[in-house]
Amino acid sequence: MADITGGEHRLQMPPAHGGGRQGRQVASPEKWLNRFVRVVALMERTGNALGTLAFTWATVVLLGGYPTVLRTEDDFYYATAIIFIEAARMFSRNNRLDYQLFFRTRGAFRPFARWNELILVACISNALLCKFFWGGITIYLGPFSYITVILVPSIIQFLCSAASRLVTCNPVRRVISLWSPIVAMLLLGPFVLGLYLDPEVREVIDKKSMVKWVVAYVVLLLLVLLLTISRFRFPSIIKLLNCTLGSRREFWCKLTLKLCIVASIMIPVLMVDTSNRSMVIILEVFALVLVSFGNLQVPAAAVRVTVALLRLVQQNYNGDEENSREKTNLAASLNIFYGMVLGQGVLYIAACLFEVFSFIPRRSLIRHGGFRAQWGVASINLYYAYAFEKYMEGGVLAPKKISLITFAMDSLNSDSPKMQLYGVKMLHIFLQREQTRERLIAKLTTSTKTMVRLISMLGWTSPNHSVVRLYATKTTVELAKNLQVITVPGTMQLVSSLLDIDEKQKRGNPLLDVDVDHEGKQDPTHSTSESQEERHDAIRDTAAEECQVQEPLQDTDNLLETHIRSNHINERNSFILRSWQWISEYWSIPKEQPLTDHDLLPALGMSILDNLASCDQNNCVEIDRVTDLIPKIIGFTSFRIVIKNNGAQQMVLAKSSLKVLQRLTSIGGEIGIALRYKISKHPFLLRNLAEILGDNSSDQELSKLVAGILRNLAIDHDTRQEIGHMQVLITRLMKAFLNLDRTSSTNVDCLLQKVAGQALAMLAMDNVHNCLVMLNEPEFTNKLKNMILIHDEKYTYVAASLLCSMCQHAQAKLTKSDLKELCHAMREVLERIMNVEGAELEILIGLCSQICKIIPEEFVQELEGGQIKKRFMKRLVDALNANMNPGDHCPGIRRVIIEQSIYMMECNSHYANFFNELRMMEALLMVEEMPSKADNYRIFLGDVGFMEYNTPLIALVHRAKELMGQQCLKGVSSAK
Repeated sequence: MADITGGEHRLQMPPAHGGGRQGRQVASPEKWLNRFVRVVALMERTGNALGTLAFTWATVVLLGGYPTVLRTEDDFYYATAIIFIEAARMFSRNNRLDYQLFFRTRGAFRPFARWNELILVACISNALLCKFFWGGITIYLGPFSYITVILVPSIIQFLCSAASRLVTCNPVRRVISLWSPIVAMLLLGPFVLGLYLDPEVREVIDKKSMVKWVVAYVVLLLLVLLLTISRFRFPSIIKLLNCTLGSRREFWCKLTLKLCIVASIMIPVLMVDTSNRSMVIILEVFALVLVSFGNLQVPAAAVRVTVALLRLVQQNYNGDEENSREKTNLAASLNIFYGMVLGQGVLYIAACLFEVFSFIPRRSLIRHGGFRAQWGVASINLYYAYAFEKYMEGGVLAPKKISLITFAMDSLNSDSPKMQLYGVKMLHIFLQREQTRERLIAKLTTSTKTMVRLISMLGWTSPNHSVVRLYATKTTVELAKNLQVITVPGTMQLVSSLLDIDEKQKRGNPLLDVDVDHEGKQDPTHSTSESQEERHDAIRDTAAEECQVQEPLQDTDNLLETHIRSNHINERNSFILRSWQWISEYWSIPKEQPLTDHDLLPALGMSILDNLASCDQNNCVEIDRVTDLIPKIIGFTSFRIVIKNNGAQQMVLAKSSLKVLQRLTSIGGEIGIALRYKISKHPFLLRNLAEILGDNSSDQELSKLVAGILRNLAIDHDTRQEIGHMQVLITRLMKAFLNLDRTSSTNVDCLLQKVAGQALAMLAMDNVHNCLVMLNEPEFTNKLKNMILIHDEKYTYVAASLLCSMCQHAQAKLTKSDLKELCHAMREVLERIMNVEGAELEILIGLCSQICKIIPEEFVQELEGGQIKKRFMKRLVDALNANMNPGDHCPGIRRVIIEQSIYMMECNSHYANFFNELRMMEALLMVEEMPSKADNYRIFLGDVGFMEYNTPLIALVHRAKELMGQQCLKGVSSAK
């Protein structure tokens, strides 16, 4: 097995097709997002560099050089405060989690678009109002006043945010979600009660107004309490709400609860007098700002900018003129320090503001990258974070190769189940897109670890991993087109396990069975359906989890959709509505494609086998080594199960298995012989194939695949005889080939007719029994003759081959009517021989030679009467000279030419003189000098020949030379 821990090794993968230069010129879909991230990261890193310089300058130059002359009331404390802030940033930088929570630019602002943020604003503002009324808010104008105003509330909000991140338990989250509105309303209570009891307030506001506000507050409190209780889903409460609000009770409950929270925020503004109203508004706006902070990056940056601007504008560093010598260069040193601090703060704020608009390149990448549904949003958000972290590492100007493909591979290799799911889904998308397919395969060739992880996922049978296993299988289907499984040992065993998800219920033999519990066994169709439903449920659960991902545009999408729905009736054709529709369509997230019957694991597993077999012949060797794989594949060809259950899923499984069997039976070489032998020896294969061919309601594609399998199996002599003994197979192939009840002329029907004819042609070669069975079809030779005369290339040569086999192996059964049909076809055959080459020429000359052998007089008459004798004989000699080195597509062409010459000279000795004039003897001598083993076979698959001739080619050459020599001797004697 490949060593994973020792490093990455190169996988052997054939290059992907259809790419090359054009594929490399296509820009990566993530290129725009990478540039955006690079700009934001550069801003933050530049700010970090300025902060480090400012920290060093303050400690070495200011506090180290001017500790006694720095003004205590401002510069000394300012420098000390900034040093501590910068030290906290530098200290947390070594811990990635701490740095992200405290000083990360990415996520410094939180989108204020969710229900939780609204409640948090209410809680913080109401708490600040209570503090304002009961304890007062003192504004201290000392040196740390600005820092205190910004940092202390930020730290409080940050602690709340960190606590919410740590609470990951669903019950705790539900409790917080249920009771947080009540908490927000209760926090407002002391403020309302205090105003009502305060005598100073009564002097400004009359008692009746105060009573109204208290009653309004109590009503809101009771209403929120009732709505909170209704969310406990008690049957009686649900029934009451259904009777009151109808089917849209959930919508009205949520809307009412939100309006109550908004009213609780507005009540304090309306209750207080004009003199205090501005302070209440400031506190509530302050709460809103605090909620929008995701960490301390923006508040800390604001402190830097505020302090730096205050001192740079005032420039009163020296104070009095005492100790002037000790204050030399103090102003310049402080200007440099505050300048660096200002630059750092500005860069941080600019980076945070710029990062707010990251949703634009992210959403664009979702649409142009082929991502779908909420998992696509989550994947791109994670990639954005991944790219940001990569750009923050290493040298600023060092080249960094960051791509979605690398991120997907890293996600696949992670230990997080969610990251593994996102990674395998991304790989599946990339393999389906031409612009990323080649780059992904090039990456995978250098990563054995990723390939081993992906292939290992095929064996993850746990219900929790069902979705990951499904998409790993779909990814492997695409990857199998360019994969050599020898580089990942154990691949075939894992692929074989994909065919094991159904426990097939079998009836046992009472002589062999033992008493076991069969309760766990199920019908295969039922089990397959259940597994499909489980995958759908798992995907729905995953989507529900992904909906919790923070996406800035979710609320925007909802607003757009609401606007369109409300205006669609009255302003359907308006320009504004069309604009909104275009924006909504452009920025909407594409929906996830639903699973189909083709996404069954056995069907996908057989697609993997099909692609592996077509990719490389060495993969077929690995397929042959798995002992129980072929029986599993053949098991899905049981057409009886398809008819019994009448399910689309079983039809898909049957078609998938037939495709694999057709692919495996078409393999050439020694491994092809082994695979065909193993397949043909299965006891139920031919029966299943016969049932599929015999069902008129079945898909024509299935029949075509069955015909292709029989054609490939018929190459072997013993299998050809076995198929012939099941005469129903030949009968049904004849029906498909002759298309006696033709109802349509679709492409599938034409292909079925052609493949069925090819299967019959293979079955008829060197098999008397099969030829006799075919001749039982009424007017068989007439129908074959018509196929030759209609000039349809799809059937001409198949029909010619069948006629040749009938003449060769069933001559005694040919009637006068059959011989007459052969005479009608002779002229067309002779004319076609003049214009074709290769295998087609071999087939036609083979038929022509048999016609000459069976009805020599009619052949001579046609040759002489048509005035084509010399042209035909010259064509034979030229073809023999042109095929001195025959290819594997027409190995017997020299044989059939020589046989044709022999039969012609035997039926008319004068033809020998014409052959001598055309230098036929020289061509025969060349054949005698250049014998080839290929001449002894009818057909080749790979480098292995099949259907060996009984008579050696050299014997035919000697016979032709003998006939020509005898004619020469007669000519010499007659001349004397």
